[in-house]
Amino acid sequence: MGRATLLLMCGLPGSGKTTVARRLAAEVPAVRLCPDEWLAALGADLFDAAARLRLERQLWHLARELLGLGQSVILEYGFWMRADRDEKRLGARALGAAVELHYLDVPLDELARRLEARGAAAAWATAPITRELLELHAPLFEAPDAEELALFDPAPTPPRS
Repeated sequence: MGRATLLLMCGLPGSGKTTVARRLAAEVPAVRLCPDEWLAALGADLFDAAARLRLERQLWHLARELLGLGQSVILEYGFWMRADRDEKRLGARALGAAVELHYLDVPLDELARRLEARGAAAAWATAPITRELLELHAPLFEAPDAEELALFDPAPTPPRS
């Protein structure tokens, strides 16, 4: 097995983090840890910030154990804050792991369209997010800039078919 890699999925709701993470999990291969899916499976309120914080701490503990064993891991938190991305990057690097940031930058109108479609699909295991809620919270997102992106390892280029 090659060097373990921590892959951070970064973006607003509806940006495609889960779709990309599922594809990457099969390609890398990696263990995918998605707090929304865990909370839903536990029957917890997906908007319970305290429960989410506790779960994310536990998933980060698990991720470090897996990385230490040489297993690549995908964290699907959204990573809205630079400080959170820095913490995970530095923590994984301390374990000798590579760290990739997969930032999905999608315009607000497209996010709202996707979230509306997702909300209409009863099988989706995440919290329903309205356009109003998205517009209220989107300004809190700290998008990574070029300087920050340069701190991460580049994602390998997939082979051409």
